[in-house]
Amino acid sequence: MRILVTGGCGFIGSHVVRQALMIPNVERVINLDSLTYSGHPQNCSDIYDSRYYFIHGSINDGSLLREIFQTEQISVVLHLAAESHVDRSINSVKPFVETNIEGTRVILESILESKRLGQEIDLIHVSTDEVYGSLAPDDPSFTEQNPLNPRNPYAATKAASDMLVQAFVNTHEISAVITRCSNNYGPNQFPEKLIPLMTINAMNGDNLPVYGDGKQIRDWIHVIDHSNGILCAMLGLKMGRLSTGEVVNFGASNEIENIEIVQKIIQLTNAKESQIKYVKDRPGHDRRYAMGFQKAKKILGWSPEIEWDEGLATTVEWYKENSEWVESITSGKYRDWIKNQYGKTI
Repeated sequence: MRILVTGGCGFIGSHVVRQALMIPNVERVINLDSLTYSGHPQNCSDIYDSRYYFIHGSINDGSLLREIFQTEQISVVLHLAAESHVDRSINSVKPFVETNIEGTRVILESILESKRLGQEIDLIHVSTDEVYGSLAPDDPSFTEQNPLNPRNPYAATKAASDMLVQAFVNTHEISAVITRCSNNYGPNQFPEKLIPLMTINAMNGDNLPVYGDGKQIRDWIHVIDHSNGILCAMLGLKMGRLSTGEVVNFGASNEIENIEIVQKIIQLTNAKESQIKYVKDRPGHDRRYAMGFQKAKKILGWSPEIEWDEGLATTVEWYKENSEWVESITSGKYRDWIKNQYGKTI
């Protein structure tokens, strides 16, 4: 297989790149990333495998995509490039429409053009649990049969991109699978997200801003488990275990309140409870997500392997040991954005 990973310098993408290179019959892994604020070159700077190649470019550049498809003889696209932070989508949805919807359209049309020229390319389109909406406290976990009910601008753009993929499957018979996953955590995550933000602030003695009452519930999965799931879906499509157009959910059965995570990070960093500062809740903040993964378990033989306590502890330790990476990220525009988002609490 010759794989193109979009967004391969991002948090999840960089882990997918590394794990794809561990698969014996992978001949080539091309990383296409436009290196926006959350795409960090250092995430892949220590990959020296001769099968790996980085290209600085955008998924919105159809000419570049088609050139890569042809010259590299790509057989699989793992599409992870996305704007993904809900808070930023509330502030401005435009970049989310441009990347998540328009970028996916360009990828789909480039795959279709290659198909017409006789080059078959599989697509693994990586989506999110947020397209399903919010769950009540006693609702069962989401399954692949749940209707789409996005409730914030980010989720709406991801739901739109999912539907575009399924439309191209139905209309043009391209080969594609959609994966949806719960909240990821682990090393290299950009510190606008809950766990790295709280970890870094706790280590620095800064305030820990918690939205609302902090009792929003998410299902947390380690990024390595999710990356394995994406690659299992890729192999499942190749081997016929999954049919084109199918959806596969990945989760970890780790439903935890945000405030519990903050308190655990305080323990792991020897910070103080007094650093917690409750701030005005995010507009339209979904109360609970939970992902069932029985289909992935049954069809792909996939299950999460990293236990929550171990995964969180090693993640916090990674941030402690990688101050250079943290310092290269948490400067300039990032600091300005955090101050604007959380006001005087930072």
